[in-house]
Amino acid sequence: MREILGRRRGLLSQRDTGPDLLSAALTCATEWQWPVLPGVAADPRGRSRCCCPDPECTVPGAHPFDPGLLAASTDARMVRWWWTNRPAAPIVLATGGTAPCAVSLPALPAARALTALDRTGIRLGPVVASPTRWSILVKPYSMAQLGELLYAKDFVPGSLRFHGEGGYLALPPSETGSGTVRWERAPLPGSASPWVPDVEAVVDAVVDALTRTGVSAPEL
Repeated sequence: MREILGRRRGLLSQRDTGPDLLSAALTCATEWQWPVLPGVAADPRGRSRCCCPDPECTVPGAHPFDPGLLAASTDARMVRWWWTNRPAAPIVLATGGTAPCAVSLPALPAARALTALDRTGIRLGPVVASPTRWSILVKPYSMAQLGELLYAKDFVPGSLRFHGEGGYLALPPSETGSGTVRWERAPLPGSASPWVPDVEAVVDAVVDALTRTGVSAPEL
């Protein structure tokens, strides 16, 4: 009986502490070699507000602040120090360089875009989802490469966003102002750095999904 109670207390303790952000951050940094850093938290007085100094922050709890983006690291000691001191901090990926970039769009057309990509047989890697937006991870690309790709399009919806060199993205299992960040399509467990497709392979289906659903204006 004492052993059962001990196990129950252990499970309750794990539940109370919430998601293991440190473990997830270490996986990103040390196993996948993705540079990460702790993000600024959402304001506990209201999730739609941010703890950063900007009262009009458009991505509450989902961006770097202190330290800044340039501090992103793959060093295990640094990652442990950050999340030991800030255990609830969101995990922010510094996109580009040696890390994946991302193409993001509102959640509903994103689900349709993934269906379209599956139907055409295009292989996808990890997909990050929040309640409002999904982000498809892609191989790093240059601004020149992206510019040429978009220039060839007759129309590029304003709700489409690109997280490239110098950008960032909140990763699971972070809690942000828009809600919990999760894997819609998770990296394979125990794998090396997850495979991601070229940006060209996903943009056509993404633009088509946004155009068909009429989601052309920017959405958070």
